[in-house]
Amino acid sequence: DLAASIQKAARSSYRLSKCVEDSIDLVLGSSIEIIRHLKRQIKDLDKAIARVLDGIPNTLQTIPGIGPVSCAGILAEIGDIERFDDQAAIAKFAGLFWPRHQSGDFEADDKMLARTGNRYLRYYLVEAANLVRRHEPEYRAFYQKKYREVHKHSHKRALVLTARKLVRLIDALLRNDQIYAPKKKVTR
Repeated sequence: DLAASIQKAARSSYRLSKCVEDSIDLVLGSSIEIIRHLKRQIKDLDKAIARVLDGIPNTLQTIPGIGPVSCAGILAEIGDIERFDDQAAIAKFAGLFWPRHQSGDFEADDKMLARTGNRYLRYYLVEAANLVRRHEPEYRAFYQKKYREVHKHSHKRALVLTARKLVRLIDALLRNDQIYAPKKKVTR
């Protein structure tokens, strides 16, 4: 009944001639089929990524919020963790830093994020940080603290700084081959 009433409302919502109405219905129907096909392809790709990740030893999926796609992207872009000296080298490789803008005694307050580095790794890290902050209280509190510190570009800045914090965690987990264990709150 609900579907019939929605179809009836859709048919009566626009008044077109019969020949135009048929062509619009055909275009909308083919667009819906394309969307369904793309959704099926995305599901198939997600399953394939998960199967490949099962064969790769990693501990990133133990972090709440990081799924197989984010994990695969980060691992693919980082490659071997041993090629980096420390977490700062990974962050610089990803372009998660603000270069200094100065002249003499002047130091600019409003700086743009570096446009150098691996943009794909930066994308995966920032997106993963956004998901982790939703699932992990420690990262949520860190994001909110950084968000409140400035008035300009507060969301972007806080998200990049949260991604920078996530890089430290990712580096430690991959180097030590550990699973993620969240910090427990001490209650007295």
